[in-house]
Amino acid sequence: MTTNIVDRVAVIKALAHPTRLRIAELLAKKTSCVGELHQQIGGDLSTVSKHLTVMREAGWLTCQKTGLHIYYSLACDCLDDFLRCVDSLSTNSNCC
Repeated sequence: MTTNIVDRVAVIKALAHPTRLRIAELLAKKTSCVGELHQQIGGDLSTVSKHLTVMREAGWLTCQKTGLHIYYSLACDCLDDFLRCVDSLSTNSNCC
């Protein structure tokens, strides 16, 4: 089965923004709602919410509604490995 290139690009692109990457790093440590993420990131609450939507639509996030809040978490636990590989490429080291 071949993965569609367009689908891969959408997944990678969803992290290709400083705020979205920061959100992913925060969610790798703890499930959070948009308000908690907004407190840690700053900026507009609506902007943080839009970033979460992009990430959720790309498959990076899952969400669960509890009371009035929606809690976000990473959909997979491979983010640390992925970022380690990216870091090694960005420092011209051998990957993985």
